[in-house]
This record gives sequence, structure tokens and C-alpha cells, in this order.
Amino acid sequence: MGEASLIESNDRRIGGLNDVVGFHIRLAHGAVYRHFTETFADLDLTQKQVSVLWTLGDHPGISQIELGQRLRMDRATTMTIVNRLQERDYLRRERSETDGRKQALFLTPAGSKALAKAKVCIHEHEAWLKSRFTEGEVDKLVEMLARIHD
Repeated sequence: MGEASLIESNDRRIGGLNDVVGFHIRLAHGAVYRHFTETFADLDLTQKQVSVLWTLGDHPGISQIELGQRLRMDRATTMTIVNRLQERDYLRRERSETDGRKQALFLTPAGSKALAKAKVCIHEHEAWLKSRFTEGEVDKLVEMLARIHD
């Protein structure tokens, strides 16, 4: 079945939803999330946990508040993820040297090892995702998606 026939078949199958951009974003998100979950099954890490580890790797000593702001997570979610990662010995909290009211976050050796494994999985996941587009399309897709989330 050619691409045009597949699109026409899909149009008839879902009807008016086919014209709803948000519907297609939801379907795309679901496909990406499923592949991510499969890719990361052995690591037992969520997307948000990987994002936290990566951010800590790039910004050692970042405060919990700033971490949440950078990743656009509310305080409760940030605290829950940080607590879980600390329980797994992937990060440690220290009192901030610049502001005693804040906690600075750092990767532990186990956290650095988990992040290194996660980056291998991310490379695999990104290769799968990017294989659907040309390099120019990937750049344009990121630009267009940023218009929605920025």
C-alpha cells in the first residue's frame, strides 16, 4: 500500500480527528514514550529520572529548586524524583555553599554509571526516532515543537 493510500485509509478510519493537530501530537508522544520505555526497561529509569541525572551531570551542585525550574517540573514532582534517586544512591544532597536554605545536588558514582548507561540508551532511542526524518526535517521538527513548549 502506497503512502497516499495509507493516508487516505487513515483519514476514513479516524474521520475528523485526522485534522486535529493535538491528536497527532498525542499519538506521536505515545509512540516515542513506548519506544523509550522499551529501550530503558533494563535500567529501570523514567524519562524524568534520566532528565534529572543528565541535568545533574551537566550542572553539579544545582539546587533542587533550579533543577525543577529547568526541567519544568513542579516542586512536589522534583522532590519525589530526587528522593527516589537518592534512595537508589544515584545522587546526594548537600547544603548549598552559597545559600544555606538550599540543597545542592550531585551525582554519586552509581548515578554517574547509571547516567552513562542511560546515554547509550538515549543514543539508541534518538537514532530510532531520527531515522524517520532527514537531518533538515529533524532540525525543523525541533524548531516547530519548541514553539509549542516554549
